[in-house]
Amino acid sequence: MSDNNNDIPGVPVTRRLPKTPIKEIGGRKLKPATLMMGHGYDPKLSEGSLKAPIFLTSTFAFESAAAGKHFFEGITGKRPGGTDGLVYSRFNGPNQEILEDRLSIWDEAEDALSFSSGMTAISVLMLTYCSAGDVIVHSGPLYAASEGFVAKVLSKFGVTYLDFPAGATREELDTLLDKAKAMAAKQGGKVAMIYLESPANPTNALVDIEAVCDARNAVLGEDGPPIAIDNTFLGPLWQRPLNNGADIVVYSLTKYVGGHSDLVAGSLAGAKKWMDPVRALRNTMGGICDPNTAWMLMRSLETVELRMERAGQNAAKVCEFLAQHPKVEGLGYLGMISDARQQDIFDRHCSGAGSTFSVFIKGGEAESFRFLDSLRIAKLAVSLGGTETLVSLPAAMTHLSVPDERKAQLGITDNLVRISVGVEDPDDLIADFDQALAAV
Repeated sequence: MSDNNNDIPGVPVTRRLPKTPIKEIGGRKLKPATLMMGHGYDPKLSEGSLKAPIFLTSTFAFESAAAGKHFFEGITGKRPGGTDGLVYSRFNGPNQEILEDRLSIWDEAEDALSFSSGMTAISVLMLTYCSAGDVIVHSGPLYAASEGFVAKVLSKFGVTYLDFPAGATREELDTLLDKAKAMAAKQGGKVAMIYLESPANPTNALVDIEAVCDARNAVLGEDGPPIAIDNTFLGPLWQRPLNNGADIVVYSLTKYVGGHSDLVAGSLAGAKKWMDPVRALRNTMGGICDPNTAWMLMRSLETVELRMERAGQNAAKVCEFLAQHPKVEGLGYLGMISDARQQDIFDRHCSGAGSTFSVFIKGGEAESFRFLDSLRIAKLAVSLGGTETLVSLPAAMTHLSVPDERKAQLGITDNLVRISVGVEDPDDLIADFDQALAAV
């Protein structure tokens, strides 16, 4: 819920706004971990309840007919400023608005939007900015469903794409954007979006966001297409892409933000000028996250820093063990980068190595299967960022639909095991990995 003034003479609204939030004390800016405990919520508006109730309602009562008209003038665009009331839960709701306010804080964003899944957020985002004849430029690899949506779904509507490897240099980016600009002109469209995933799933390859921003400004202009980035692997704690030149931050909230493997949701965050068009399409298509999921995410945001810090510490200790094991061929862990350019990107963009990484088992699919099937503590399941440690084989699972040639190009091999370390005791995890590797 925003902190806009509700006392505008002659302008009735249905939304009861909370008291002005406290964002600093004695000139000290409060940290996100502190603000997660109450920002955007006023107990006085909910019978004094310390925590926000779950607002299970499909619709909201108007104060007056004039209030209803005022709302719909905003929702339809007849009046500038957009929605400033509650009327129907496909558009917004108290739980979702509190959640979105708190998500904005972590990325220092002007606005945020919540969705029923990460892929819903990505799909609505791309549909908002793409038209027939347009070109999307994206980094690789992407999460398989993201890459598939661009290549298989948007292509049905005349949208084409060009991709570049995650570690591309400024010169390579300039060349590619020039090519994309010419392709769009030939098709009668525009370069609609630059879409990044960094770290990439599942390789942990990093994209130089600053170089992408500089290339966009030089080739397409500072008022060119938005740069969106999937920040799921490191956000919201270890990377703040809006500070490095990105315009829109994308999350699967299912992962670290939700953090307990018990919900599915997604979000976008950025300046209002980028969020407002997406909000308008979300209002039409639906896809907003439900009140119960929003409430669960508000709960999870209170501990996201603690959980991610513990998981990150665990991952560092586990990777020290795995790096020395004779049956491990290599690690894709951001705390052990061997490439100088990737290290430079990490130093400029990231404040932590995260807890999701890839381990390359000596051998191929058969050896990797034996490792996975021998684990006793770690759970064999897709997804990541939960309190429990999760392991999977992307080439045979999440990225199975990616053509073999593309997987080879991206380094998604049959012996790449993705591990998301949880908050268990790290020595217990090491014992589990040790005995599972003995079965390889």
